[in-house]
Amino acid sequence: MFPGPLGASIAGRALREGRWGLEAVQIRDFATDKHRSVDDTPAGGGAGMVMRADVIAAALDSVGGGRPVLAMTPRGAPLTQARVRALAAGPGVTILCGRFEGIDERLFTAREIEQVSIGDYILSGGEMAALTLLDACIRLLPGVMGAASSGDDESFETGLLEYPQYTRPVEWEGRTIPEVLRSGDHARIAAWRKHQAEVDTRSRRPDLWERHEDARVQSPSGARRQNRNE
Repeated sequence: MFPGPLGASIAGRALREGRWGLEAVQIRDFATDKHRSVDDTPAGGGAGMVMRADVIAAALDSVGGGRPVLAMTPRGAPLTQARVRALAAGPGVTILCGRFEGIDERLFTAREIEQVSIGDYILSGGEMAALTLLDACIRLLPGVMGAASSGDDESFETGLLEYPQYTRPVEWEGRTIPEVLRSGDHARIAAWRKHQAEVDTRSRRPDLWERHEDARVQSPSGARRQNRNE
């Protein structure tokens, strides 16, 4: 499954240029029985299978330290663009891809592992989530996207959704590119884009808008200003 889609397009070119690298480790290689088992039935009963702490720990320990270890799991903290930027600027990452009903909880108390989720839904395994995480990090590496500012205005970089985008033709099926974007007035364009980003975030992602507003009204001391309605 690796590099999978990361072997194509921008990430694939960067891989061939040596701007990033990947080593996939097969957890089954660390099983100790003849069936190469990595899972067992849940303690206390229930459906499905649970990945064994001893086997996964052996696989993790073989990789070596010096990098943060992340486990892709729906029980983890939501992945944010801020965390992606921190990971991209770091020494690399070790990613654990779970399967089945999950991983024996003792692994997380025995090893320093950050549990991460890419969304409130269930995948068949952590591999697709790991590919998503890697793609988000790779595009931020120096030289991968070309211009250093290529990703600065995109969704989540400023805490808002990105403003609407348009391109030629000017008119399509009776719909015209907004006049302001054709005006050549860079100040007006910047103001329009900022306003549209705020409008779209407020209507489409009220959770993001609330966090954006909370951050915006913090005073330099970190104390929140009094609400205007109080």
